[in-house]
Amino acid sequence: MKLFLKTKDFSVSGEHFELHWDEELDMLVTRPQPEELAKYYDSEDYISHTDSKSSFTDKLYQLIKAKTLKNKIQIIENQLVNTRTLLDLGAGTGDFLITAQKYGFQVVGVEPNEKARRLAEAKGLKLLPDLDKLSSERFQAITLWHVLEHLPNLQGQISSLVQLLDDDGVLVIAVPNFKSWDARHYKSHWAAYDVPRHLWHFSKTAISKLFAPHGMEVVKIKPMWFDAFYVSLLSEKYKGNKFYWPFAFFVGLWSNVKAVFTKEHSSLIYILKKAE
Repeated sequence: MKLFLKTKDFSVSGEHFELHWDEELDMLVTRPQPEELAKYYDSEDYISHTDSKSSFTDKLYQLIKAKTLKNKIQIIENQLVNTRTLLDLGAGTGDFLITAQKYGFQVVGVEPNEKARRLAEAKGLKLLPDLDKLSSERFQAITLWHVLEHLPNLQGQISSLVQLLDDDGVLVIAVPNFKSWDARHYKSHWAAYDVPRHLWHFSKTAISKLFAPHGMEVVKIKPMWFDAFYVSLLSEKYKGNKFYWPFAFFVGLWSNVKAVFTKEHSSLIYILKKAE
């Protein structure tokens, strides 16, 4: 694999990492990958494990999350025929699953982070720490909202997910897209690299090639329009720009405009089903 770029952990440790390009898969791989990843999540700045609204960036994240919950449910509903069983891997503090319950889904959530699980439980939602107890169950829908990039043993994890999916079920995966214009613009400061928490960095080609050996095919790809703005906001802050808000807005806007033609949005939602 070839060195693609050098970057660092801007949000927690300040440590330096490299991204190497896997040419066959068209995917970037974080090097080195720490054996003890938990400490890199142990921060109030890691927003998906908290419900923090202390800063402007936190408030924007929570606003975007709230606005997109219904859209996420609609994506799943458009793919289902009958049963409504849902597994969410990397459930965070549980807001997506709570919304899914309101729409009639029977839900199960997995979240490794204990702090996030406690916050979800305070909302009345009990999450599992791992997939171990679910080996005999099957789900009509399995979702990973910005989670696949965090998973070690990637092929093993994909295999486990496919085994948990009904034959006519749908797998919905949202991940950052390193082919986007904002990724090319910010380079090593692009916040969605988020090393070392993000172990893998995907392209459309990579998702198709990774899941094909497991009998899965991509049936639809949808954009995540808000991500370009939020990622640009963090990226400008990482660059040390004191006037980050207006710069981030215009970079995010231009990235979305470019993506109208290239289809390479800052983040993409992949809808996969078992190949017939």
